[in-house]
Amino acid sequence: MATPDARASGTFRIGGELEVNRLGFGAMRVTGEGVWGEPADRPEALRTLKRLPELNVNFIDTADSYGPDVSEELIREALHPYPAGMVIATKGGLIRPGPGDWRSFARPDYLIQQAHKSRRRLGVEKIDLWQLHRIDPAVPREEQFGDVTRGLLAAQADGRRAGAALPVLGAVSTAAWDRYLASFTHPVPEWFQKRVDTRNTN
Repeated sequence: MATPDARASGTFRIGGELEVNRLGFGAMRVTGEGVWGEPADRPEALRTLKRLPELNVNFIDTADSYGPDVSEELIREALHPYPAGMVIATKGGLIRPGPGDWRSFARPDYLIQQAHKSRRRLGVEKIDLWQLHRIDPAVPREEQFGDVTRGLLAAQADGRRAGAALPVLGAVSTAAWDRYLASFTHPVPEWFQKRVDTRNTN
């Protein structure tokens, strides 16, 4: 049997800039039951992650809420220092009171704090792609996008939070934020707003 190869899936560009193989790895399920705590078989979880470069998987998606923290920590343990070309995307904006429990919390100060913690847990100088996990209906969109953007980019510019010469966001994240902000110059379509409101009340 031929060894699977993620390159066979083709490629695409994240934010129109960073090229990765279409077949990536979602790291939510390397944690415990209910996406909570340590995996039942930690050595097997680490073996799974270590196998990814052999399969030419060069994109891993995780989040600070997976575990919480466990997924990011396992990725670093298994793969750091990361192979050339490996892209690790992470997310913030959900809190976890317990197994299977997910709650939006997207206050700007919290999101900025979590972005910095994710960077440290992953052991990287910058996060190539940092994403808002879910829109928080209790926080104005401009605060979730605009204020967080300005806070992270300001920290990146002067190094106060991340440390000298340690940018928080990679070029793709910075470009993606710019496009997010530009999108607010146009009204949000009513059909899309209704869909967001419905999903956040379920």
